[in-house]
Amino acid sequence: MMSALHVGASGMLAQQFLVETTANNIANLNTTAFKKSRPVFQDLLYQNIRQVGSISSEEDTIVPVGVQRGLGTRISGVYRIHNQGNLVTTNNALDLAISGRGYFRVDHPNGTEVYTRSGSLQLSAEGAFVTVDGYPILPVIAVPEDAIDITINRNGQVFASIEGEVQPQFLGQMDLATFPNEAGLEALGDNLYAQTPASGVPNVNTPGAAGFGTLLQGYLEAANVEAVEELTAMISAQRAYEMNSKVIETADQISATTTNIR
Repeated sequence: MMSALHVGASGMLAQQFLVETTANNIANLNTTAFKKSRPVFQDLLYQNIRQVGSISSEEDTIVPVGVQRGLGTRISGVYRIHNQGNLVTTNNALDLAISGRGYFRVDHPNGTEVYTRSGSLQLSAEGAFVTVDGYPILPVIAVPEDAIDITINRNGQVFASIEGEVQPQFLGQMDLATFPNEAGLEALGDNLYAQTPASGVPNVNTPGAAGFGTLLQGYLEAANVEAVEELTAMISAQRAYEMNSKVIETADQISATTTNIR
């Protein structure tokens, strides 16, 4: 009975983790460019009561199936789904959405380069593009104080309209970074991701290049979380949790019955 107790407990812990992951997805339903997560489970080691393929007689007959007893489940990883979220119009000149693959490069205060898909940009006191936390967007592009309008085309070229000038002034070229394995990026919070050995080395190029998305000014990317899907996953995890608790309850009852035999 002790084996059944541990199996049921491992199932309850696994479903609890699934509920927590789903709850985090729902909590970030309105977070700009948030990417939902899904946990991955795997079965634990098996106890071999009768080894499959073993010799069962002097005539070398082979056991065809064997007997193995499972020992439960455990969480083996959490993967992030990086598919495109819906694009929402904001009509704000400093809002940028990436349509397709790619991440904005960010100069983090700890001295490292980090990445984000959140294009809710601001201007610093020096006129440079920064994140909502004030981290500079790379490459640094400064907007003149006398600019009356900013235009960013789909290929990341930045122009400023200057009062009294007919032609817009070219300010610089924005770029994007892609990774061989986006699921290998480490989430840092604040809509930021860090490179890891699993993600691979970033490939930097201009928006619209082969394999890179384009920029849409006046738009933001919404979270790729589907509320109905998450609620369905939550209900499924709750039912699985209840069934595992029933396993523990049943194992306890059988153990009590065995103990009370006189």
